[in-house]
This record gives sequence, structure tokens and C-alpha cells, in this order.
Amino acid sequence: MRRVVFNQKGGVGKSTITCNLAAIAAQKGKRTLVVDLDPQGNSTQYLLGGNESEPEVTAADFFEQSLTFRLEPLETIDFVAASPFKNLSVLPSHPRLEELQGKLESRYKIYKLREALEEVGNKFDQVFIDTPPALNFFTRSALIAADACLIPFDCDEFSRNALYALLANADEIRADHNRKLKVEGIIVNQYQPRANLPQKVVAELIAEGLPVLEPYLSASVKIKESHERATPMIWLDPRHKLTQEFVALYENLGAKKKKAKAA
Repeated sequence: MRRVVFNQKGGVGKSTITCNLAAIAAQKGKRTLVVDLDPQGNSTQYLLGGNESEPEVTAADFFEQSLTFRLEPLETIDFVAASPFKNLSVLPSHPRLEELQGKLESRYKIYKLREALEEVGNKFDQVFIDTPPALNFFTRSALIAADACLIPFDCDEFSRNALYALLANADEIRADHNRKLKVEGIIVNQYQPRANLPQKVVAELIAEGLPVLEPYLSASVKIKESHERATPMIWLDPRHKLTQEFVALYENLGAKKKKAKAA
């Protein structure tokens, strides 16, 4: 199963959600890969931040290889780094991704990521792809490579307006490049149940028939400690309320998948 976590709006928790869902999959024994396509590299830092040295090769090297001829090109798995956590690997980001974008677009390398993930498909049970906060070459590559799209959402009108454009973009990718892509659901992040606006906005999304997932993820300062210590919540504090929400969310995704297969 390959999932892309995508929203064109920044600051909605893409990397946090990507890494914590992936960590739970790994903790449950799933061979899990996180692909970090955001040049900012937040997921890379989150999962590899405790390592003393930077990865020798990154996603930038992977994409750059597709632009040049090599007698003995590296295989996709050679670009993957082991994290300090069991069952969890990372295709790390690098700031150089930004420089490569124009060349990759002009050479139409939009399917390279899908081909690469199909190549390593027997080595990983689950793949989570983190994306930049923009609809660019890398997010399109991710949407083309993925089976499902998860959309982080914080509860304000700016996010709501961006959501409709995002859903339209996903539909376009599905129609033109990836027939199996589905929007698996909207993940409500930084939810404050006692505030009127979040309740109102989420209720309206549900009334519109949009696939809002439960549970909603609470706002918590603990997540900042998780970032600082480069340790996802399932390993930092398994009993924390937010950790349990992530676990329930992950399990609900699995339940939806089984239900869809049965149907």
C-alpha cells in the first residue's frame, strides 16, 4: 500500500502525520518506507535526526541519476537509508531537489518514482510519501505513484478553500495518470474540540459528504518534543492521548481498506 500525504497549504502537519503513521506501521511489524520529497526535509530530520552523519545518497541523487546515463546505475534500494527504528526506512530528502525540478519536468521524468516504488514493492509492506506544500513535479510524481491520498487539514477557512482545489487536482491526476488513485480521507489536525470554529468547519465538511477520518488529532505541545528528539510518538510516549489518536487513525485506515476489499 502506497499513501501520499499531500496538501498545497503549508503548516498543516504533513511531515508529522507521515512519520507518525509510518512509525505505527513499523511498530506493528510492517516493513515500512517513508519517501521524503520535500526539499525542506522535515520527515528526514524527524526520522534520521539522531544519526551522526547525513545519508550518503538521497532522493536528489535518485532523481539526478534518471537524468544521466550510467553503465552501472544504482538500484532504487541503494538510495534507501535505515532509520534507528526497527522496520522503518527512509528515502531521504535533500535541498538539491529544488534545483532539479526544472530539469526533471523538461525531461518528463514524472513516472520515475512510480517505477522505483514498483521495483522495491516486494521489500516494503507500506510506503508513506511526504510532499512539498505545492502542486509541483514532486507532488505530481507522488500522486502518480500512490494508491491513496491522505489530506491533512487544520480547521480554518484558508484550509477549507485550499481543500477544494486539492480535491480537484487529485481528480485530474486520477483521470490523466493514475486511475487507481483515491482520496482515502481528510485528517483533521490540531483539533480543539472546545472551540466553535473547528467544530463548525468539520461538521460542514462531513455534511458535504467529504471523507473526514476519525479520530481527529488533538493539538499538543508533546509533538514538539517528539520533533526535537527525532522520535515519533509511538516510541516517545505510547500512552499519550495524541499517540493513541494516531494509533486509532492508523487502525481505521486498515479497517477501511479491508472493508473496500470485501465490497
